Amino acid sequence: MPEEQRVIFHCDCNSFYASVELLTRPELKNVPAAVCGNPQHRHGIILAKNEAAKKYGIQTAETVASARRKCPQLALLPPHHELYRAYSKQVNAIYARYTEFVEPFGIDESWLDMTASWHLFGPSPVAVAHRIRREVKAQTGLTISVGVSFTKAFAKLGSDYKKPDAVTEFSPENYRQLVWPLPVDALLYVGHSARQTLGKLGITTIGQLAAASPQVLEAALGKLGMELWGFARGEEGSPVRSMYEKREVKSVGNGLTFPRDLTTLADARAGLVALSDEVASRLRAHGLYAGAVQITVKDAGFKTITRQAQLATPTHLAKDIAAAALTLLQQNWRFPAPIRMLTVTALNVSHSAAAQLSLFAPEAGQEDVRRENLEKSLDSIRGKFGKSAIASASALRADMGLGGLKIKENRKKGE
Repeated sequence: MPEEQRVIFHCDCNSFYASVELLTRPELKNVPAAVCGNPQHRHGIILAKNEAAKKYGIQTAETVASARRKCPQLALLPPHHELYRAYSKQVNAIYARYTEFVEPFGIDESWLDMTASWHLFGPSPVAVAHRIRREVKAQTGLTISVGVSFTKAFAKLGSDYKKPDAVTEFSPENYRQLVWPLPVDALLYVGHSARQTLGKLGITTIGQLAAASPQVLEAALGKLGMELWGFARGEEGSPVRSMYEKREVKSVGNGLTFPRDLTTLADARAGLVALSDEVASRLRAHGLYAGAVQITVKDAGFKTITRQAQLATPTHLAKDIAAAALTLLQQNWRFPAPIRMLTVTALNVSHSAAAQLSLFAPEAGQEDVRRENLEKSLDSIRGKFGKSAIASASALRADMGLGGLKIKENRKKGE
């Protein structure tokens, strides 16, 4: 008996942040509007824009100043992240009425595996997709675009194909005609760097990628080349995970855009210590250890570099994470070149602290035990009296904005 063809939906909330804001500001519906960070805190970039603003060519992540040059009458709205999380939860709860296999891909997108359940809700997968689209709109006021296909990659492509408030199906019968002529960077995980590499190979469309030599792609892009080749050919079969499946934390990161540029090593060290302290605290809360540390540095011109290094032994101590981060910075940055933003991320996290102990330096292990007890005591104080109850002296410098740092946890890609 032949295997049943998969039915995968990708549901994408249209202009999510902006759409949520406009629910309480209906007078701005047809006015160019954008959600942006606070320019006074140097977070002055566009986070989302409505359909009217898109007509002016305004792009997500461009500066407010640039967007205002394109559209002087642009209405700027502050973000309300708690509200976005609440709406995301509500929308995903609607999806869960149709299948237990709901896998979020960011706050505003989710994959649904409808293979076993679509026939319970309508005469065809496309009809069910329209039903979900109408239900989300009626119950939340938000619109979604839905891609319907037999792979996650093509379903994602379908939700991007026609916006807003639309359904697109890429089937085994039509994907060669509809998908293959599209530009290669429309495909999932083809970013700027991969697009440039593929362009040097003469590959500019998804069809050309599908027809390329897998050996050539692997030589040029490594494992990603083979993955993209499978995507383009409709051979991607990764599962949509159940909403009840426990998500594994893959990394824990924390970043901050500073109120002023950092131009000295002392300033950067203070920032890295505070960021590493937050990351280490969350690792301990999860019972996790970092096997590697990554730093991301953004300069005053918004140019970004990312560097990482493996740790000699797994750790969840702030001093170890900060030391590794500082070493990476010293190896890759020359002051007084200004730093606008720093991020510290713990990578290769696991529940194991296994390490090869030295017979010649037992005091090192004893020092780690003392340090761990100290940092756990700090966790306890902060848990009882708040995160700002105790901090390093360098973190108390108001001019660097180190108070109120927030943790970012990264699970598997897209979660």
